[in-house]
Amino acid sequence: MDKTRAVRVIEIKQNVFAKNEINADKIRTQLKKEKTFMVNLMASPGAGKTSVLMRTIQTLGNEMKIGVMEADIDATVDAETIASSGTKAIQLHTGGMCHMDAEMTKQGLDEIGAADFDLLFLENVGNLVCPAEFDTGASVNVAILSVPEGDDKPLKYPLMFQVSDLVLINKIDAKVIFDFDDEAVAERIHKRNPNAEVIFLSAKTGEGFEKWCDWLWRHVTDWNSAE
Repeated sequence: MDKTRAVRVIEIKQNVFAKNEINADKIRTQLKKEKTFMVNLMASPGAGKTSVLMRTIQTLGNEMKIGVMEADIDATVDAETIASSGTKAIQLHTGGMCHMDAEMTKQGLDEIGAADFDLLFLENVGNLVCPAEFDTGASVNVAILSVPEGDDKPLKYPLMFQVSDLVLINKIDAKVIFDFDDEAVAERIHKRNPNAEVIFLSAKTGEGFEKWCDWLWRHVTDWNSAE
């Protein structure tokens, strides 16, 4: 007697992503209505997300109203650092999850008051895997890759670079120490995402920040003028 039984497989992950995408689209519609441009900033721990934000605020803070939502599994150190600049910042704890999704982002937007800002940053949880899988509803995705991490990261974590509109190569001042190939990293990023822009900069020295801030200005303006 054949005791083999058919097993029903339910693709729960697909359903979760579908619901998240619906919520993310709702967020973008609301941000567009409120004329708030939101950047989902993703990177490994230590790549320099907070340092990039601090110098960006220093450069643009007098020209547009900027807010920051800091996402971490625990701790408040990054939000405290941002707040020390006089910029409004809130801390979002993910309850052990290694990423932000649209529903969690919506809670943060409601708390910070998204309509009060021209430019809003979501500093996502630090890693190159989970954050790339979930649409947060941001206007754009920006990834940071630091020189000490190596130019091979686009080969090892392809999805992160596939979903990013812009990749910032940070800590270029450290190239005197680390073996890092600018052309190779750009080629590897564009192999995954031909449309991704790449900007080389240093949060320590300020090199490259004029180009990065011009990129932000251009996209904020386009976001507010588009129907």
